[in-house]
Amino acid sequence: MDTQLTYLAWSALLCIVLWFPYVLERIQAQGLVDSLGYPDNPPEAAKWAQRAHRAHLNMVENLPAFAALVLIAHVTDVDAATGAALFFYARLAHAIVYILGIPYLRTLTFFVSWIGILIIFFQVL
Repeated sequence: MDTQLTYLAWSALLCIVLWFPYVLERIQAQGLVDSLGYPDNPPEAAKWAQRAHRAHLNMVENLPAFAALVLIAHVTDVDAATGAALFFYARLAHAIVYILGIPYLRTLTFFVSWIGILIIFFQVL
């Protein structure tokens, strides 16, 4: 498997595990039984857990475009490893700083991941 597909796989794994912190906080705050159901008045999630949830949603929104471009690059034999690596590491940093609540770094890491997607886009053109 080439490098760009490896970064796609790691990015998919990141997306898969990003919901863990939010769900674990919900289980801790509500208990397992209530978190599995639909309680009438659930307690508000901790701020960090709300940010973890938004970080996951943001990754869900950005992964399809990244995946499409990486797959196009792979099919057309374009080396997009640099953009794929940039995307993955920036998204990993984005998740960490988002959950920690570091506002300016969150935006910077998102922008860097977007640059990674653009690099791949311009390589496949």
